[in-house]
Order: sequence, then structure tokens, then C-alpha cells
Amino acid sequence: MSKAVQATIRLAPEDNVVVARVELEPGVRPPGENCAANAAIPAGHKLAVRAIATGEPIIKYGQIIGFAASPIAPGDHVHVHNVEMRAFERSARSAAPKWAAPSLAPVTFQGYPRSNGKFGTRNCVAVIATVNCASTVVRQIGAAFSRAEDLRAFPNVDGVAALAHTSGCGMQAGGPGHAILKRVIEGYAAHPNVAGALLVGLGCEVNQTAAIIEDIKAAPHANVRAMNIQEAGGTRSTVDRGVAIVREMLEQANAVSRQEAPASQLALGLQCGGSDGYSGIGANPALGVAADLLVAAGGTAILSETPEIYGAEHLLIARARSEAVAEKLRARIEWWQDYVARNRGELNNNPSPGNKAGGLTTIMEKALGSAAKGGSSPLVDVYEYAERLCERGFVFMDSPGYDPASATGQIASGANLVCFTTGRGSVFGSRPAPCVKVATNTPMYDRMREDMDVNCGRIIDGSSSVAEMGQEIFNLLLAVASGERTKSELLGFGDEEFVPWQIGAVM
Repeated sequence: MSKAVQATIRLAPEDNVVVARVELEPGVRPPGENCAANAAIPAGHKLAVRAIATGEPIIKYGQIIGFAASPIAPGDHVHVHNVEMRAFERSARSAAPKWAAPSLAPVTFQGYPRSNGKFGTRNCVAVIATVNCASTVVRQIGAAFSRAEDLRAFPNVDGVAALAHTSGCGMQAGGPGHAILKRVIEGYAAHPNVAGALLVGLGCEVNQTAAIIEDIKAAPHANVRAMNIQEAGGTRSTVDRGVAIVREMLEQANAVSRQEAPASQLALGLQCGGSDGYSGIGANPALGVAADLLVAAGGTAILSETPEIYGAEHLLIARARSEAVAEKLRARIEWWQDYVARNRGELNNNPSPGNKAGGLTTIMEKALGSAAKGGSSPLVDVYEYAERLCERGFVFMDSPGYDPASATGQIASGANLVCFTTGRGSVFGSRPAPCVKVATNTPMYDRMREDMDVNCGRIIDGSSSVAEMGQEIFNLLLAVASGERTKSELLGFGDEEFVPWQIGAVM
């Protein structure tokens, strides 16, 4: 590929902007475009390729991403200084488009069997705080098993996850915040990657361990025990007793070994964070290819981050397998519009400073790129945050755009793998579900090789196609599901990224 061809990327014939592959100097004329850059255009940012009048739509991906706030000349830098948001009607087809599933030979991985027929990609013991008052105790129990030598006697165990948080009391009993926290803890305790879970409470909190244990009984495979600090005799006594319980669970977990399992047992959480102008061009569409391959193999791909698909929801609604599923997604969007308004915010004010520095201008542009992670298969269901999965295929789970809270909900729903694309360089990791990190551009990948598992910058560089990178991601996901360690696992990420979504009044 010549240097001229590499200068810019055109995403759709009708677009009135193109994206700079590399920084463009003033006077550079993109090949095939009848204009030259009027000023320096940073890599990943947008260049106008024709005159755009004030109020006229900015078109990228063949979709509206904003409106000209002032006249834009051919060759101008198109970004926050001359683009604004306006309300407009976003149309969607009434029926889901036909999807041709890729033809695959039977796909398998090596997973841990559970008594309910599910398979885990990891074999962990989890120590989970039911309230923030128990967080220090939970961390101290986990610290007793933090070194490799502490687990040497348990070769079939992938570690002890100490999951602390900052909620559990000062909330309305039975209210939405309490219900969400209970769902998260129950989902983690009964997760296919968790061989045994110890719940630790204080004793007097709103989020009582007894109520959680009662609900978990609906998952007969779950090996769950609980204790309260007040009843156990205080901090040291609770830690000592907790360490003994975890050691028993480790012995039980070690009796389970990996065996061949169908890829239909995989549920993949789709995440992106620290996005840039390349995210929606390379890494996210490549992850979408991997998601389609997993769905074709009978597995589940979970798209989330509702505020970050705002502006692209019409494309997801067009893929809904029924009007009932479409209405569920509309209802979540409407809930967020009301929720944000009650908190004196706006969904349009979403791209972060890092997103904008990387070339993203509006939530519409960010959403269109974010939704690409979901591939092209039909949308078969929509779930509330941390609601347990009951359908296979491509699904949507409501969540904030805040990455740790979103991934926590996906794992609680049953995701036993997570894949996370990033343009600016997020250092996210998760437990007990391992997280594969995908870089959108080669310069960041080269700077942060110790954190990145895959370089989708090869798409932007022109050395690989979206389809090739999607297959590479899918192959890596199968290897990770079978035990290969991700970069975030090797670096020890995961415990601090347990962040249940907190909503409702803190009292």
C-alpha cells in the first residue's frame, strides 16, 4: 500500500469527512479527495472533504454524527470547535435484517465442568464482601493466598479473587440499588468460573448474607458459605476462619480438571474504553467479527454500556429478532434519558477528554463505533444490569458506560470471558472472567505491549483486514478460555475492578 493511500480512511461513499491515518500536514491532499488539509490534522481526527454549511449534518460511517456549528470548508479539521449536537429522527427498519451465519466446524475449548452442565474458563475461589464494612477483612483473607507458593498445592486452581466494594448499607432495603447489588453478588457466587464462594458481611447491614444465600439456592451447583464479622468475634477471628474455609474450598476446587467443552458454553462480555478515532474503524469491527464467530458456534456475545450506544440504538433495534426485544431496548434508552435528566446531566455529553483527544467528537460518533463490537447477528434479547443470561446469541445488557461497572454486570450475568478494546491505553482487567485487551493503533500497542494482547492497529496500518483480525481475536479467546493467561492476569488485575453499579439514594 502506498503512502498516499495510507493518508486517510473513507468509511462510506456518502461521508463528508474522512479520517486521518497519520498526522496530516497543511497542504496534504488525500488521494481520491478533491481537497487539501487547511491545517494540521492529528492522527485519528476528521478532515472535511466538501463544504458543509452551518446546520448541515456531519456524515461518518454513512450516519449522522453531529451538525456543523459554523461553515466548514473542504480541508478543514472537523471536531469539537465546529460540530454540535441536535435532536433528529433516527429511523430503523421494522424487521431484523437477514444474517448469514458463518459456516464453522465444531468449535471447542478446554473448560472446567460444573454440576449444572455449565463450563468455566477459570477455576477460582471467590471471597466477596456483602458490605463495604467487610472489605478490609475480605482483602486480608485474599492476601493469604496471593503468592504463587500459596497455591502450589492446588495446580487445578486459578487463584483466589478477593472482591471488595463500597456499598451494601445506607440504602433502601429492597430498592433498585439493593436489588442490583444482590444480583451482582449472587451472579459472582454462582458463576461458572467460581468453584466456591465465601460471602463476608458485618452483620447489621441492609444487604444481609442470609437473604443472598437463600436466593443462591436456586443455583444448586453453587458452593457458597457465609459468615459475619460481628458473629465471628471480630476482624482477626473472621480472617482466620475465612482463610480456613477458603483452604477447604481450594481442596474441593482442585479435584476438578479441564475437559473438552463446546464453544456454546462461552459467554463473552464486549467492552471498550479509552476509545479513539480508530476504535470504530478497526478494533471494534474486528471484535464484532469475533462475536459473530462465537454466536455462529452457539455461544453468547454481550454488548452493554447503554449511554455509549445512544445514537446507534436504531441500528441495534433494526437487528432485534422481535418487536418485544426492540421495545425492551427502547425502554432502557428511555430510562437512561430520564435518569440522566433527574441528575441534571445529558447523554450527549459523553465523550471523555481522552476520547476527544483521540479524535471522537460526539456521542453519536462514539456510539456508532462502540456498537460495532456487537457484530451483525440478530439481537435475541435485552437484559437489565446483572440479570442472569437465559438466551444464547447476541444480547444486550443494560449498564453504565463506566467500564468497571459495566464489566462487573456482564460477569454477574454469566460472562466467562471479556474482550476490551482501547485506543488511548486502558489497563483494565477482570476476575474471575479473564480479559483480553485489544489495541486500536500500533503506536499505543508498541508503548504498552505489557498490557495489550492483540494489535488491531494492523488494520489501520493496512497490513491486516478486519476479518483477519476478527479471526485472530476469536482464536485467542478460545486459547484464553482453555487456560492461556492474558496480560491483565499476569499483571494481577481484577480484584479492584469489581465495581457493582450504585444507583438510588445513599442514606
